[in-house]
Amino acid sequence: MDEVIHTKDLENKHLLSIDYGRKFTGIATYKYDNDPYPIPWGRIPYKSDQQLITDIQQIISDELIDIVILGIPHFTDGKESTMTKSVKAFAQQLSNSIESKLYLVDETLTTFEAKERMENDPRYNFQVDMKKIDELCAVIILEQFLKNSSD
Repeated sequence: MDEVIHTKDLENKHLLSIDYGRKFTGIATYKYDNDPYPIPWGRIPYKSDQQLITDIQQIISDELIDIVILGIPHFTDGKESTMTKSVKAFAQQLSNSIESKLYLVDETLTTFEAKERMENDPRYNFQVDMKKIDELCAVIILEQFLKNSSD
């Protein structure tokens, strides 16, 4: 599991972003050099980590995913929460279960940013849509990953 990738290593790659949650997990995708921006894919109802891994494996297979990005939550001071530890444990399980390369991205305040975007976006009727917030968080995680990629 890595945190930074070089831009040249993203060429012709299909990326999958995950906003892990214990109620719903948000998913977004992006085809580098093809899509204009990350695309919200949807959300997966959470049943168990193993079921979520099985669902992600199916998406990876169906969508021909090369790179997986998983958001890791922290407190705003950078310290780890109970959820941080849970997501890191999930990341280890996921990494052992997929062939795609897995990257971790700090997702601190993505939910706050997603709500703010929704309130300012006509696509969401200028309202927070809790049925779409998880996938928008996954989009933001993917945007952060692309922004952090180095040349």
